[in-house]
Amino acid sequence: MGTRKSQQKEHYMHNYIKLSLFALVGVFQTSQAQDEDKKDIGTETVTVIKAYTPSISDAFKIKSLPSLNDSIVLQKKPITYSIFSVPVASTFTPSKGKATGVKKTPPPKFFNTSASIGLGNYNNALLDFYTSRALNRDERLDISLNHHSSRGEIDGTALDNVFYNSKLDGKYSKYDRDLSWGANMGFQHQMYNWYGIPNGYYTEELVSAMDEKQNYFNVHAGAYVSMEDSFFKSAHLLVRRFWDATKSGENRAVLEPVLEAPIGDELLTIKTKVDYLGGNFKNAEVSNDTKTPEIKYSFLQVGLNPNINILKDDLTLNLGVNLVYGMDLENKENNFYIYPKVTASYRMLDDVAIIYGGIEGGLNQNSFYSYVEENPYVSPTLEIQPTDQQYDGYIGLRGQLLPNLSYNIKGSYSAENRKPLFMLNPENTTRDDNKGYYYGNSFQVFYDDVKTLGIFGELNVDINRNFSLGVNAQVYDYDTETDNPAWNLPALTSSLFMDYQIGEQWFAGANLFYVGERDDLYSVASPGTQPQDFTMTSISLKSYFDANAHVGYRFNEQMSVFVKANNIADQNYMRWNNFKVQGFQILAGATYKFDL
Repeated sequence: MGTRKSQQKEHYMHNYIKLSLFALVGVFQTSQAQDEDKKDIGTETVTVIKAYTPSISDAFKIKSLPSLNDSIVLQKKPITYSIFSVPVASTFTPSKGKATGVKKTPPPKFFNTSASIGLGNYNNALLDFYTSRALNRDERLDISLNHHSSRGEIDGTALDNVFYNSKLDGKYSKYDRDLSWGANMGFQHQMYNWYGIPNGYYTEELVSAMDEKQNYFNVHAGAYVSMEDSFFKSAHLLVRRFWDATKSGENRAVLEPVLEAPIGDELLTIKTKVDYLGGNFKNAEVSNDTKTPEIKYSFLQVGLNPNINILKDDLTLNLGVNLVYGMDLENKENNFYIYPKVTASYRMLDDVAIIYGGIEGGLNQNSFYSYVEENPYVSPTLEIQPTDQQYDGYIGLRGQLLPNLSYNIKGSYSAENRKPLFMLNPENTTRDDNKGYYYGNSFQVFYDDVKTLGIFGELNVDINRNFSLGVNAQVYDYDTETDNPAWNLPALTSSLFMDYQIGEQWFAGANLFYVGERDDLYSVASPGTQPQDFTMTSISLKSYFDANAHVGYRFNEQMSVFVKANNIADQNYMRWNNFKVQGFQILAGATYKFDL
């Protein structure tokens, strides 16, 4: 206990000594400072060499990557991995996936041969045969045979009205990569009667003595060649011999080469044509008192048609000219003709509205064959002349109003010199020709200068792939140089057609057409009188309406049957003066397709 008190006393003394020493030092420093304040310290110049740039001491910065120095942190030990593979037997077999297939309709099978035959009232008969065979990979042979005949009687006619038309054609073609060519031949036989005499007009003895039958024969051959990547583009050749039962005959040969050459970004096409026509009729015109002299004709045309086709976005423009040198070899007359050949089209609203137009002309070669194709009741005493079509200007608008509705509207105006018009031959009983076509029951060709204003409109509706419907109408106004009517040309025509595929087996169709009134002239010849002084009577042929329909049934891809009905309204109208047509006609038949 005594020791502890002595230690506390000693500690107290040490603290006391320290405090005394601190007090003495403080008094000494204070007195020294007061003495120095009494002295003059003077002035002193300080020169700053470097501007003061304060900086933050490193002691106050937080280091982004502080160093870690901790003896407790454990060091990572590297680990080495190894795989011990052991084969494992597996019995799992994955099944193959199979996409759901779309059921496809099998494509229709095409046969290279078809044959149709039909029989009906008025002893009407129909035969159609066609075959197309591939001789090699690039060679093909096509053969067709068509026959249509009737041996029926038309009420109200004094003469027989039998007719038939048979045609046989064959074509060979060969197709190569750079060169294609072919040749064709054909034969046609037609028989028509000049039956346009009403009952009771002549005595039975005179009627029975008439030979009203006319036979036409046509043999033709042709060839063509087409080349790719060549200045010479193509060429077509046609040779025809046409004659009749009265020893009238006609020859024609037409050669049409086509050349092409690029001019900048456009293409220049040069169409050339050499057209020869020559023939004769054994008898003179019906207006003559006698059947002499015979009529001869011969024409040669050489044509050149250069044109440039320009395509610019929605505009298609064809600029050309038609140059023709025409020669009348029989009369030794020559003429040079220049015709316009310009067409254009412009898409205003894509396919909704396309405006088109053009002005064209040409020297059209008329022939005995072409007249018979249009009117088989012409007499073999015709005057043949070419038609000078000075121009045919037109402008129209066509397009698609709906995806299944299309339209076409066109207005035209043309001027033609020597336009052929069919007109009745005068009744001239003084003639003694072998054939009976001079009783006012045949037609001649009357040439007139005609200007024609026309308006055309058409609508086509495709309801679906199985049904289509179309209707059109044409209105014409004629202005002739002779102030005569445009003989046998209607001012209004209209037609309607329909096709309907009913399911996979039934099919049907119909067509209706209307032809307006036409004008003709009936005259009676007098011996020693000029044709303009003949007794004449104007004739107005009534308008007519005709309706035709057909229906058929397919048993399979090869066999089908059909029924056709013509002139359903049963109108005995006249297409030509005194040439009545057959009434209601019905014809049934079958079609068979096969590989030959």
